Amino acid sequence: MSEIKRVVLAYSGGLDTSVIAKWLEVDRGLEVVTFTADLGQGEEIEPAREKARAMGIPDKHIFIEDLREEFVRDFVFPMMRANARYEGDYLLGTSIARPLISKRLVEIAHETGADAIAHGATGKGNDQVRFELSAYALDPDIKVIAPWREWDLTSRTALIAWAEKHQIAVPKDKRGESPFSTDANLLHTSSEGKVLEDPWEETPDYVYSRTDHPEDAPDTPEYIEIGFEKGDGVSLNGEAMSPATLLTALNELGRKHGIGRLDLVENRFVGMKSRGMYETPGGEIYARAHRGIEQITLDRGAAHLKDELMPRYAELVYNGLWFSPEREMLQAAIDLSQEKVGGTVRLKLYKGNAMVVGRKSDQSLYSEAHVTFEDDAGAYDQKDAEGFIKLNALRLRLLAKRDR
Repeated sequence: MSEIKRVVLAYSGGLDTSVIAKWLEVDRGLEVVTFTADLGQGEEIEPAREKARAMGIPDKHIFIEDLREEFVRDFVFPMMRANARYEGDYLLGTSIARPLISKRLVEIAHETGADAIAHGATGKGNDQVRFELSAYALDPDIKVIAPWREWDLTSRTALIAWAEKHQIAVPKDKRGESPFSTDANLLHTSSEGKVLEDPWEETPDYVYSRTDHPEDAPDTPEYIEIGFEKGDGVSLNGEAMSPATLLTALNELGRKHGIGRLDLVENRFVGMKSRGMYETPGGEIYARAHRGIEQITLDRGAAHLKDELMPRYAELVYNGLWFSPEREMLQAAIDLSQEKVGGTVRLKLYKGNAMVVGRKSDQSLYSEAHVTFEDDAGAYDQKDAEGFIKLNALRLRLLAKRDR
């Protein structure tokens, strides 16, 4: 790495990445470019500019960008078309943000003539893998610096002492041990570590930041309607909305009704199990609505094949392989299945639950004439079922005769 002169750092403006920015300059002798992405994390990102300036980084090397629409349109919605849930539960809120951040890190490196990118992910987690696999897929020659795998600042005390030595401001709330760590974007907030490490202990109420407690949610249910076109949400209660605007509105509804909490012990890609608490209020509502519209517009064969593909797709996203050919192959098949997935879904939001209670579509495959218990006027001849059953029973009868 001796040939590296300039590096683009994924910079949040927090203590850890501020220390990393100064460490890259002081210990590695590098010129630092910072990149801060607004992915809808719910906090001001503009202060990151002043913090970068305070460390001597020139304005031309400070990048702050609003990526909320691109994030939802090009990453979240394609993933939602697949109904992706890692290990059946996790809606992949952290996982899906990393390839977009990596994409911009590499692009900014090219724009500024940087030789490398850097991130603040630790050597124990999944994010280091996601950042780096994405970066190498986009630029096989890019260099990656991961300070947490290199430096000797292995404790909070050491990190703060190093920051003070190099005149980096340390907020009062950062001086003690954090009870847990969080990551947030427009899709979710995740919390892990410290008070959450014992999987037997219930998550304390103070950990939740994105959702009201379901027990305190309104006693009256709220009904909403989400419109879909080609598998993507396009409206809420009849009002057309952009992807990020729609997810933002659903987040507020989910917060109010305590929807989207998940306490999960998952299998990390690096090999260990970890316990996390996820809040995905709008994402949970949206995911249920998408399945609801698929129920009446997708053929059985396509729907069941999608369900078979989903665990593999979710695992690819979780493991950081968004830019892999296999994910793109699966995406092409999934997107083809969504051509006729359009219509409206009505949901009932009530005390932690988002329940599909109605769906309609001009593309519907649902036929009342075929399923009615009343006179079907010849739409379905029930006598046909006898031959259907006998043909499907043939191999079972042959097995039974042989084995009895």
